[in-house]
Amino acid sequence: MPIRVEVYAGSGMAAGSLRAAHHLREAVERGAPLEIDRVTWQALPELTPIALEELALEPDDVVVVVGDDETFLPVHAAWHAVTLHAGPYRITAELPTMPGFDPGRALTRPSGEFVLLRDVRLELVERPELGTVEAHHALVNRYAVERVDADIMLGFFFPGAAVEPAPAAAPHAAPDPA
Repeated sequence: MPIRVEVYAGSGMAAGSLRAAHHLREAVERGAPLEIDRVTWQALPELTPIALEELALEPDDVVVVVGDDETFLPVHAAWHAVTLHAGPYRITAELPTMPGFDPGRALTRPSGEFVLLRDVRLELVERPELGTVEAHHALVNRYAVERVDADIMLGFFFPGAAVEPAPAAAPHAAPDPA
């Protein structure tokens, strides 16, 4: 059964059906081009829709991909609010970490090129008047992310990205005994 996808690339957006894929993660992680059938393509910056019979996008060109497949979210994860800046997009979402995650001791990145997000809101930074796209879950290309704003240090998820921690709360002052 084909998977309906929306693919957000640096050069535009495509909507169509993935050819020969059972799972979205499998399709983007295999290293081969994403072959999309019955495509509506909107090139940036003009965004004029063009109907194409097929389109192939290299995984490295994909910034975010949203699919209608059944993606299983981690059950025992702690979810962290993040804002990611990748190419022309701002992505606001939640990113999972597993129990016991310690950013200071994290020695390895999670495997794969794409990171799972939930409760995703995506917008074009230069065209906010177009509104946002919302999705239950999406996969973001970890290498396309240029900046991360998060409540904890998540930089190892996104190598090469500038990490902007959320502002720290002001320290609590002890009462003056005088």
